[in-house]
Amino acid sequence: MTIFQMMVPVLSSLVLTALFTPVFINYAHKKKQGQMIREEGPKWHQAKSGTPTMGGLVFDLAILVTGIWVPFWLGELGPKILVLDFILVLYGFLGFFDDSIKLLKKQNEGLKPWQKLLGQIIGGVIFLLVYWHEGLPFSLSFFGHEVSLGLVYVLFVLFWLVGFSNAVNLTDGLDGLVAGQAIIAFGAYAIIAYHQGQNDVLIFCLAVIGALIAFLGFNHKPAKIFMGDMGSLALGGALAAVSILLHHELSLLLIGIIFVCETASVILQVASFKLTGKRIFKMSPIHHHFEMCGWSEWRIDLTFWAIGLVAAIIAVYAII
Repeated sequence: MTIFQMMVPVLSSLVLTALFTPVFINYAHKKKQGQMIREEGPKWHQAKSGTPTMGGLVFDLAILVTGIWVPFWLGELGPKILVLDFILVLYGFLGFFDDSIKLLKKQNEGLKPWQKLLGQIIGGVIFLLVYWHEGLPFSLSFFGHEVSLGLVYVLFVLFWLVGFSNAVNLTDGLDGLVAGQAIIAFGAYAIIAYHQGQNDVLIFCLAVIGALIAFLGFNHKPAKIFMGDMGSLALGGALAAVSILLHHELSLLLIGIIFVCETASVILQVASFKLTGKRIFKMSPIHHHFEMCGWSEWRIDLTFWAIGLVAAIIAVYAII
């Protein structure tokens, strides 16, 4: 792909998101539909109560539209990018229902965990059917060696999709944190896709980057809108799916190190409290720990982005 061709999906999703996010914000204000903030979170986050949420609706649609017309125009519209669009939409709709229930009931609890998990697994099964249809390997690339997993790979893919969609969702607790980190992660995979000549996956990654650059303009501190579960679940599922289609699944542990650490902090916190009655962190996920230590949201964002960027550079360098 030429530079011009690669700029088209970026600009397409960027312009769509930039145009329609203000419209969505105004609509949410008129309908008085705002985020309900968790009472167990940092007390100063209560000031964010009422901020419009479900901003993921706008950039999900921008990515979807771009992820269809651009590959169609370039002759790259095939099963891979269509299944990426599907995962984005399905996981996005799970988040949509989750966010909608929260707004309607004026609470911070949406879908039941089993309902969300079932939807994620169904999406994973459909993804696997396309993966199998494309004749892609049921193996993991481990330090340059192919490790065949057979049917175990099916369980791995389901775990990967569910795990990382929830990991990104857990990370979405500070203004701009997920949007910035996702730009870095999808940027890393865009480079890998370009190196592999997988233009369809490259187009999708570039569409995500463009949409999130525009969204970050509204989502940075102080946020005018939150992405909500509709955004974070969709981004996490799509990120895991991209790593699988590029056959560099385990690279996501490094490229997505911030998402991994956020999830690990919650697991460690819960395990420690149940086993010993003591907490490891002042609050989890770990971004809240640093808030409780006196760090500003901007300081946490910039530090986490820097760590994520360094990790992504190392991963890309090791792969290509």
